[in-house]
Amino acid sequence: MKSSTFDVQHPIFFPALIFCVFLFLFLLEMTTTLSAAGITTIRILKKAEINSDKIILGKIANIKGGNQGFVQKLRRIVIGKAPLPGNSRRIDERYIKIRLKQNDIDLSQIILHVPQQIEISRSFFEVPQEEIEKAVLDFIYEKIPWDRNRVRVNNVRVSQKVVLPKGNFTCKVVPPKDTDFLGTIPLSINFNVNGSFQKKIRATVNIGVLTDVVVTKRPLGRYKPITEDDIHLKKMDMANLPSNSITRCEDVLGKRTKRTINANVVLRTDFIELPPLVRRGDLVLIIAESDNLKITALGEVKQKGCRGERIRVVNLDSEKGIYARILDSNTVKVDF
Repeated sequence: MKSSTFDVQHPIFFPALIFCVFLFLFLLEMTTTLSAAGITTIRILKKAEINSDKIILGKIANIKGGNQGFVQKLRRIVIGKAPLPGNSRRIDERYIKIRLKQNDIDLSQIILHVPQQIEISRSFFEVPQEEIEKAVLDFIYEKIPWDRNRVRVNNVRVSQKVVLPKGNFTCKVVPPKDTDFLGTIPLSINFNVNGSFQKKIRATVNIGVLTDVVVTKRPLGRYKPITEDDIHLKKMDMANLPSNSITRCEDVLGKRTKRTINANVVLRTDFIELPPLVRRGDLVLIIAESDNLKITALGEVKQKGCRGERIRVVNLDSEKGIYARILDSNTVKVDF
């Protein structure tokens, strides 16, 4: 067997050698050029925490390359919607490539390093219960129409935890329309972060207002005239009282009960009345007068009545019935 040898003197050898050298140098130069200016590397982080409602590529990856304009374009690409504050989301390489293509990125211009699974979490801040309660209390004490020393605010209850994106947060308490700020009040609380609305929750608060009310000391029979010995003042929560409860003793004294009332009962305006000054059959003086004329006559009362009430009276001279206002137990006056 003959061994093979290259004949360096062969006329084809030198042109082939020169071609190979030039090809090697050309490829070396192209590789250097692409590395310096054409190829961009994107290295996706395995775990990333973001602080916005969008997943931006530059926030979850290290991006390097010679073309800074292209690098900045990549960093601004929106990959998807961010999870809610305190939650996380997982994406993979396929999803990343789809989003790059949708943004007109030629994948041949980049080198992409992607972990098997990417976990993206959203930074968050949980509002302490104490801060929510303080906001509710400050609002209530600012809006109530009563002396703050008489008011008792308690049982502030919030429907859920308040988890917000990190940032400067504010909250606004909104009461129902036409509330009287008594008893259990439903509230809405709106939370903003950096001036933008983020969350609305429900809350309730119990508001009590202490006030003096007139209470019976002992049982009182029907039509019983009320004296100081029959009543006393007691502090009670307005939220538990009817709106017509009596709060001053002077509004009761001199009046009588309209019905039997037990001891320790809060007196109401519909429980008492002025005692009648006149009754059916009583004789009274009827007065009718104007600026220049005054007429009097004797009359007979046809119905009972209290001071200031208009009742039917018969003029005994003319035997005609008229309506007159009671001035006292002996006198009525005709209104012109």
